[in-house]
Order: sequence, then C-alpha cells, then structure tokens
Amino acid sequence: MKKDSKVVRIAHIVGKWVGGGVEAFLMNYYKNIDHSKIQFDFICDDDSINIPYEEIEKLGGKVILIPPYQKVVKYQKELRRVLKDGNYSIVHSHINTLSVFPLMAAKKAGIPIRIAHSHSTTNKTEWKKNLMKQVLRLFAKVYPTHYYACSEHAGRWMFGDKVYDEGKVTLVNNAIDLDNFKYDEKFRAKKRKEFDIKDSTLVVGNIGRFVTVKNHSFLIDIFNEIYKKNNDSILLLAGQGPLVDEMKEKVKGLGLENNVTFLGQIDNVYEVYQAMDLFILPSLYEGLGMVLIEAECAGLPCFASTEVPEIAKVNDNMKFISLEEDANIWADKILDAIKGYERVDCTKDVQNAGYDIKLEVKKLEKKYSELLKVGGGLDE
Repeated sequence: MKKDSKVVRIAHIVGKWVGGGVEAFLMNYYKNIDHSKIQFDFICDDDSINIPYEEIEKLGGKVILIPPYQKVVKYQKELRRVLKDGNYSIVHSHINTLSVFPLMAAKKAGIPIRIAHSHSTTNKTEWKKNLMKQVLRLFAKVYPTHYYACSEHAGRWMFGDKVYDEGKVTLVNNAIDLDNFKYDEKFRAKKRKEFDIKDSTLVVGNIGRFVTVKNHSFLIDIFNEIYKKNNDSILLLAGQGPLVDEMKEKVKGLGLENNVTFLGQIDNVYEVYQAMDLFILPSLYEGLGMVLIEAECAGLPCFASTEVPEIAKVNDNMKFISLEEDANIWADKILDAIKGYERVDCTKDVQNAGYDIKLEVKKLEKKYSELLKVGGGLDE
C-alpha cells in the first residue's frame, strides 16, 4: 500500500457485538492503526449491544448490521450483498468455528483474501457446545485463504497441528495500550475513594462476560473462602451477560451482597484495575485471556486456571491453579502468594512479551499490506 494510494477498507466479521474480549482486541487495533492507509468496517449481527458507533464513525469506520447467522438464507444473501457493495479485498472473520458461514459468503462474493481468526478453544465440560464446535472445526480450512490466531494453543486447536507446524498460522497478539493500563498509585487512591473502598480492604477483581466459560460461579466460591479468612474483602465484577442474574442470586444466597459489587459493562476498564489488589480468572478455557494481560500490565498479582494458555503469563506475578483444586485451596494459595506483595509498573514485561499495541499494530499493517500485494492465499 503506497502512501498516495486510496484507503483500503477491511471487512471485519464480528458476529454479536457484546463488549467482550474479541471486541476489545479489534478496537485496540482499530484505534491505533494508520487510518490514512487502512480502515475497518465492522459487520455485526443486528441484535448486537454496546457497539461504540460514535467512536468507530469518528475514526472513519463503518458499522454494518446484518441478520444473525442462525437465519441462514437471509444471512448469506445479505452478507454477500454487503461484501460485493463494499468492494472489499479482505474479509477478516473473528467468530472462531462459526467463521465457516461468513467466509462461505465471502468466497461466493468473490473476495480474494479471507482470514479465519481463532480467538478461543473449547472445554470438555460444555459437551453440547463442544460438539457443535468439533463439527464446524472440520470445515475451518475450507473457505479461508489465511489462518490467524491469538495464541499457539488457539491456532493448533482450530487449524490442526500439521497446518500450525507448517507455519501457515499467523499469530496476532491481543495487544493493549500500555499507557492506559500501567500502575498509577495516585490514580489507584482516587478510584478507591470513588468506590468508597478503605485502604485496608482487599479488593479481588474480575472482568469478563457472564457466560459459562468464564466460570463466575466458582469465582464466587473462591471469594467466599477468601472472605471467610479475611472479612475486610470485597469482589468487583465488571461485565454483563446471560448469567449475571443467576450470579447475583448466588451472591445473595451466600450472604455476600455487601461484599460483591456488580459493575456492569464499563467503557474505561483500565481504571477499575487500579482499584483492585488481585485478579482471578478461573475460566474453563481461553484462547489467551486478554484481561490477564491488562491486569498484569496494571501490576496486579493474577491467578488463573490451568486451562488458560501459559502464554498469558508475562512475569512471575501470574500463578496457575488447577480447577481440580477446591475453592478453599484456591483461596489459601492466593492469600499466601500476595503476602508482602508490592505493586510496581510492569509495562516493560508486557511489552517484552509482545503485547504493546503501538508495536503490534505495525506488524498487522505489514501483514495486510503483504496480503494485498500478493492478492491471493493458501488455495491459489
């Protein structure tokens, strides 16, 4: 892409925009990419929520709503129309195994460069969802011309060991703006004052969508055990999702209403990390666990299940604990690990691990440029 060439618009298939990790990943890259060369158009299901229309349009992007993939005929017809009208050269899909549907439409629309991006994996406990993923995974390599993933784990799961070992999977790190997330002692004091949190209070935190995979029920069990050992503790939960009411009922049943705060969907999540003292992510599975990168950048001690890829660990402040251990064991290990912990600026560790958006966005720009120069993919 020459500087005097026209701006290249890339169609990003988001599916349902709900304000989760994939959307955060996309917006981090979009806000930092060179808009004089590249623009993103976000193609979302028409039942999406929390789409930042104003921010996207201000940066020159577009939001295009289409019927959800479940309405197969309408979805295919409308998506093909959108892709043809947009005259796109690249379609980049972020809906994991479901990418088979938009990339099928993209191929029929004659889009030459079709990227399937794996952001997640699966877990044996969600057998119904897992069965659908396993079936769709058989078609993961049928329609894309290029394979992308957020981690080796996610890449191998979606596209297979052979393809990964042949170097056909491009890793795109879930990078963040380090300046936003770096630890700031003065800002920490300000946020805790806003939340009416005493200096002595232990603040346990989690940011994530309220869905089964995030394992909020077990997280609340862990906090319950922490609270039994230290009743000057609170839990901050940011995010929304279908299980939020169920989790509120669980909190009420445990008598923790005064110690657990549901913050809902938050735009400036980096501010919330400052108020926390530790971060817990007991997920059933993750492609990476982007919130851990953010929490580590904020200097927080982090505790994740062993189902989270080790690549999420950027320094020794991150500990992994098996989900086979009960909540009491998790609480003991967490409280033992944070004894004498001193919070410091960890942005250098995060940068060295490859999660600095200022550096990583240049790599993605280069990738797009190379694809456009070649004009084709793996099947040509």
